Amino acid sequence: MMKFTKQNFIFLVGGIMIYLVDIGVDFWVASKYICQGQYSWSILILCFRGLSSLITQIFSYEWFKNDWEGTDTRKLKWIFLVHLFHCGIFIRYWFALKYGCQAAFKQNSSGDASERDPSNFIQKQAIDVVTDINMLRVFKTFLETTPQLFVQIYILMEHGKYNFCQYAAIIMSFCGISFSMVDYQISLRKSLPDKDEFRVLPKLAYLFYKLLTITSWILSISLITLLSIRSSVILLIFLWISGFTWTLKQRTTFCKSKKMEYLYRTVVGIILIFTFFNIKGRKTKVCISIYYATHAIVTLGILFVYMFWKPSVIKEIHYTIVSILTILSLVLGIIFLVVYYRHFHPTAYCRPQACSDEVDGETEQKDRVETGRFQNFIVQ
Repeated sequence: MMKFTKQNFIFLVGGIMIYLVDIGVDFWVASKYICQGQYSWSILILCFRGLSSLITQIFSYEWFKNDWEGTDTRKLKWIFLVHLFHCGIFIRYWFALKYGCQAAFKQNSSGDASERDPSNFIQKQAIDVVTDINMLRVFKTFLETTPQLFVQIYILMEHGKYNFCQYAAIIMSFCGISFSMVDYQISLRKSLPDKDEFRVLPKLAYLFYKLLTITSWILSISLITLLSIRSSVILLIFLWISGFTWTLKQRTTFCKSKKMEYLYRTVVGIILIFTFFNIKGRKTKVCISIYYATHAIVTLGILFVYMFWKPSVIKEIHYTIVSILTILSLVLGIIFLVVYYRHFHPTAYCRPQACSDEVDGETEQKDRVETGRFQNFIVQ
């Protein structure tokens, strides 16, 4: 079983700071738009914030209810009240700091891998709590941060007015995506005992793969939105329906109740608009190839549409810059994707038995530590 280290604790504290700053920046940007009379942009940003907060509170409370089933009902009522006021994530961060501090600074390492050993039990508690937070942050990233990044880039491209407020929002969006993606992979590695530690090079390869492919796709959607908002909306709805249909076909088993499972599939459908996730822990070489090949074709299609629909725009410098960034980030992103999955993905160097265990996400694993709900989550 991997350990919750001091470095992990520092990342946890950094994640809390990023989360708090992100909240402040969102309301600051929204207030700036209100002062400028751009009420629609302000409402849109606040809607993204409200929707992501509502969904993460629902999942967070359900997980508390599942974990504390059979315990004192007064605690659950108090937890429900906290989540009702959209503060559930802070309760989770408090538990994470509590267990993380014990695991990283107060527990001695032990060779006994048994969960009954006190030091290993604290380690597992810390990893499980942080894993839940990182799962919620993945939801937040694709329900709020990524759409907000798209909106901010679109505003810059449409109006051509640059100010510190918009730059701050874009920087915070990139920081939020970066921390969310890296922390998610760290939690994944720690929750799968047979996997090696997520070292610096794999982190960088994974980070650049995600950031560059997401950036390319956001720029592509921004370009088609400049042409026609209706076309952009139709494309996004079609992509969500495709992703949601794929989750139905995969028959995911993440939640205990059917209602929560359909909510989970709805969220995953939104995530799949922006990036690929393997939701069943199976081999995905064909699926991921089709996914990014489709993105590449659509991206090139959008650029060609500009050439025939609005040839005058091609001469503008901002279109040239955006086009170069779109293609360059897509190519580099796919290169980092290939590098990551060929050299750094867990199945590239894990033991044969461990690999077969990961592929079959629904098989009982006798000699491994129980990984909780994360074993049914989006495994890459």
